[in-house]
Amino acid sequence: MDFILAGLAQAFGLLATGDSATWSAVQATLKVSTCSMLMSMAAGLPLGFLLGYFDFKGKRPLRTVLDTLLALPTVFIGLLVYAFISSRGPLGDFNLLFTLGGIAVGQTILAFPIVTALTAATIEGMDPHLKLTLISLGAGRKNIIATCLWEVRFGILAAAVTAYGRVMTEVGISMMVGGNIKWHTRTITTAIALETGKGMFANGIALGLVLITIAFAVNLSLSFLRKQ
Repeated sequence: MDFILAGLAQAFGLLATGDSATWSAVQATLKVSTCSMLMSMAAGLPLGFLLGYFDFKGKRPLRTVLDTLLALPTVFIGLLVYAFISSRGPLGDFNLLFTLGGIAVGQTILAFPIVTALTAATIEGMDPHLKLTLISLGAGRKNIIATCLWEVRFGILAAAVTAYGRVMTEVGISMMVGGNIKWHTRTITTAIALETGKGMFANGIALGLVLITIAFAVNLSLSFLRKQ
């Protein structure tokens, strides 16, 4: 128990003194997770809306595939992205291997099915009378879509928060595609794994505290928005 308390004390010291290695990992994590979330939201929200709002042939198999992708292991995604962006892969000319951009690509693949599936489920759970009411009031297609999106805004926010939490806490993609290079591609999770393995328990706790604080801040923001 003593080494845990000592680790906590050292962890607060590292954060308070602005340890450069610790904050470099935090900065890299925020950069890459924000970038991947923006890309997954840009692609996943429209597709999720289409899947939830419209009925069409092949919708059920498509939803089955999408739901299956929710369980994709991060190591498999890392392996897949590695194969494509390595020097021998079809996207090797972009030099994305061992860069934050390469990690962002992998994390986008991880977050995309989460955003899409949860958005579609939110749209499907919408009040079925809303669309009929809007049509009876003479609303146009654009107004109907905008109103529907506004009605389910908290569900979409919850989908984004869920995906953000998944992206921030993954290890497999960051480790395989990023290479865990200090000052460049080392994220919070890969740094925790490395420092703990080296016996640097305080560094691991410090980074864990930052990770929990970010997750708490994101959830607190969602709760605040729900009250507005």
